[in-house]
Amino acid sequence: MKLVLNNLVLKPHEKEKFLVKLCEKKLRAPCAYFKILKKSLDARDKSNIKWVYTVECSDREEPAPARNYFRITKPQPKAIVVGAGPAGLFCAVRLLRHGIRPILIERGKRVDERERDVALLRAQSVLNTESNIQFGEGGAGTFSDGKLNTQTNSPLNREVIETFLEFGAPKEIGYLGKPHIGSDNLKNVVAAMREYILQNGGEVRFGAKLTDLESRDGKLSAVKINGVREEADELVLAIGHSARDTFEMLLSRGFLIEQKEFAVGVRIEHLQSSIGRAQYGSGYAALPPADYKLVSHASERAAFTFCMCPGGFVVPSASEEGGVVVNGMSNFARDGRNANSALVVQVKREDFGSGHPLAGVAFQRKLERAAYEAAGKNYRAPVQLVGDFLSNRESYYFGEVKPSYEPGVSFAPMQAIFPPAIVSAMQAALPDMNGKLTGFSAYESVLTGVESRTSSPVRIVRGEDLQTGVAGVYPCGEGCGYSGGITSSAADGLRVAEAIAKKYA
Repeated sequence: MKLVLNNLVLKPHEKEKFLVKLCEKKLRAPCAYFKILKKSLDARDKSNIKWVYTVECSDREEPAPARNYFRITKPQPKAIVVGAGPAGLFCAVRLLRHGIRPILIERGKRVDERERDVALLRAQSVLNTESNIQFGEGGAGTFSDGKLNTQTNSPLNREVIETFLEFGAPKEIGYLGKPHIGSDNLKNVVAAMREYILQNGGEVRFGAKLTDLESRDGKLSAVKINGVREEADELVLAIGHSARDTFEMLLSRGFLIEQKEFAVGVRIEHLQSSIGRAQYGSGYAALPPADYKLVSHASERAAFTFCMCPGGFVVPSASEEGGVVVNGMSNFARDGRNANSALVVQVKREDFGSGHPLAGVAFQRKLERAAYEAAGKNYRAPVQLVGDFLSNRESYYFGEVKPSYEPGVSFAPMQAIFPPAIVSAMQAALPDMNGKLTGFSAYESVLTGVESRTSSPVRIVRGEDLQTGVAGVYPCGEGCGYSGGITSSAADGLRVAEAIAKKYA
């Protein structure tokens, strides 16, 4: 007999083995199969914090569900996937499972080599414009927290989780309400996916940038990789939100590109212990590192927190010389001293000042260069205390919260970097959010700028068949404007792979 049991409750100190005993009581037999389907922390009542579970159990072993794949009956196509982020990696793996051997190209480096380049930027302010937090194996999400929670309801989301588990992600992502892999684990997972592609007949090339493409009679005929021409049948553009030169190339080739609204702002840092106390009360030390998600409509522009990293640190995420970009990162243990999150404000199309498809890119770049100038032109980041920001004063000292950003920071007012509309929206949001999370706008909390690449500023238009006006070209993932975050990007990669496979089945 197979049962699904909902709303099973454990106190934080109780062991999960008690769940098995509950299952056996319901089954009236030994539990031969037990699986946690969902686990979430209920901290609404600080005097009664509890874990809530949904589990599946049976008195006999349950076989793993089989998945059917198309098999190729037509000649093997030459399918090129551009970008080794979540969308590109998942697309390449799924193509292989349908019998199509993809060529995966990535302008950056392997994840282990890329990690050394990121370390060089953090330690010595040396930026490699082709190997950094934006470009390289695993994509921008590799140096984040590996968050897998998503607001989309795609049935492919479960397949994304199962695939990550297959390639070595922590088993907890299969059932946690807010799953995360951690940057330390994600590096190993993407390397395992690369090895799978290579061992099963695919090809992976690093330092390989798409520089041009050709079409004939409305259909893709060839691409240029680092200027060298290759014939191609299918091209997946999983290029990431920072592939600005690729956007320009596609625009010059007549592809339809639209402006897309996004958000910009700063990273805000607090002590992780302060967030734990605010969320859990005095017993926070016995619970997982606390997180938060806040939204404010205190001004005409929505402001919200994004990509919150418990026990994490702020990292340098520039990919162009002369610009400063920040992001947040956590390892799986989330055991750092500080918590950080993006605090961002909606950017509207009228802010771009132009109807040009890439006007959003120019808007981002202007902020990044202003931050670079304000902090001393050496990839240090501008910082300001929250209290001084709210009072329109410059900062001169740090309190308990020390900024975690490397290669270092310089005091500079955010008012000199952002347009007045963005500044006023953040100033309205901070005390409003403090009413929802005590201490959020504490004076000594630290703002670090700029968080400019929350999502793609463009959408490369595709039809219902997921192709552009040039048949055989598939815009895919976050960079092309069709997802936001690791899970939805990976799901879009699966979706595109299915569309290609059906053509050859």
